[in-house]
Amino acid sequence: MKSDTHNLRTSAEPQQSGTHRTSSTRKAAASGWVGSALEYYDWFIYAQAAALVFPTVFFPAGNPTVALIASLGTYAVGYVARPIGAFVLGQWGDKHGRKNVLVLAMLLMGVSTFAVALLPTYDQVGILAPALLLVLRLVQGFAVAGELSGASAMIVEHAPFGRRGFYASFALQGTQAGQIIAAAVFLPLSAVLSAEDFHAWGWRIPFLLSALVVFAGYMIRRRVEETPVFVEEKALKDVPKMPVVQVLRESGLNVVRAVCMTLVNVVGVTVAVFGAAYATQPGYGIGMSTTVYLWIPVLANVIALALIPWFGDLSDRFGRRPLMIVGSLGSGVLAYGYLYAVSQNNVPLTIVLAILMWGTLYQVWNATFASFFQELFPSRTRVTGFAISQNIGLLITSFLPSLFAVVAPPGSANVPLTVGSICFGITVVGAIAAWSAKETHRIPLHQLGSPDATPVSREEYARVRAAAR
Repeated sequence: MKSDTHNLRTSAEPQQSGTHRTSSTRKAAASGWVGSALEYYDWFIYAQAAALVFPTVFFPAGNPTVALIASLGTYAVGYVARPIGAFVLGQWGDKHGRKNVLVLAMLLMGVSTFAVALLPTYDQVGILAPALLLVLRLVQGFAVAGELSGASAMIVEHAPFGRRGFYASFALQGTQAGQIIAAAVFLPLSAVLSAEDFHAWGWRIPFLLSALVVFAGYMIRRRVEETPVFVEEKALKDVPKMPVVQVLRESGLNVVRAVCMTLVNVVGVTVAVFGAAYATQPGYGIGMSTTVYLWIPVLANVIALALIPWFGDLSDRFGRRPLMIVGSLGSGVLAYGYLYAVSQNNVPLTIVLAILMWGTLYQVWNATFASFFQELFPSRTRVTGFAISQNIGLLITSFLPSLFAVVAPPGSANVPLTVGSICFGITVVGAIAAWSAKETHRIPLHQLGSPDATPVSREEYARVRAAAR
């Protein structure tokens, strides 16, 4: 087959001049960073609002437990749409280009987020309010499904051999920046406004700001060049008609592995979503202030911003699998201590453990998975393979905050032990999946995803890495 020959070529990278390669790599990395930050800002302001505000704004009063579970359920519903978006946008990216799908995803996300700010409350229109919220969350989920798969494919396919992990980590650094911005926007509002004003109208401001996200993201992404790999495949007419069928037929086991590895995102939802509800919502009896808790993900993510490129570089030096395994198990085991610190309303210990669990050990995994997932699939199905794997895994993970609230509802005992055990068990599954996968960091770009791919020697890899720095 033409596609098999194409992907078994031994050249490490498409031929480009050094100056052009450096320029295009930096542009792709910058676009991935900024675009991911802006799009995940939209995504995470919803997560913050679902835990802190939406239970009282969009759902009937009278039963805080039901309102909380329902609100966290709308957060999870966004992930229901993500596999659908992954099938559509992933195939779009493999058939029409990485740049094309990134612009489309950005526009869909920005418009749907802005519309959330305009929604009426439950007191105003009754059941129509949560119904409209649900629809917009579905659009958000559809749109974000194409973001990271497209952005990291763009970066990996522009990056020099030996530096793919380092450059791909910038897209993940952007997602963490988006989380910081999301929490940071809520912080002054919750601190300056009264609780009544914050719940009445203050929460809408972060959603209104998404109009700026649409404009900024569009201007950034329209200037980035398409990847040489996709341009070459298009010229050779090697673009698949049905990428989803091809990726399941050729790389089905790697899809399963990537889904299992994606479940390690349970660490993030334990801290940012369930942790916020556990610390601040009525009924748990902890009484940590909303403003104090909002600082926790900010501080953890500031540390993450500094560490992610370093961990990405480590994955280029020592391989993807070791970092995926260490990051999964290390962050998972700290879930017990983190939730215990929250249960004791021990703010300093909660911050320290959040930094260790989410800001450090989880980032060992987070900085590595984008390059690893991209390298598990051949270029002709790369965006589709990444997108459907990640978003099926995230769909499963998204329901965990609601599950946690069911098995450990307000008033229950042993929340740290119950929720911590589930969190750690899931990270073990992710670590086993990473261990079972093939190491990819020394495999040339055109051989990635092939069962016959042969890594270059350690000596040759070290030489190429040194030349690329």
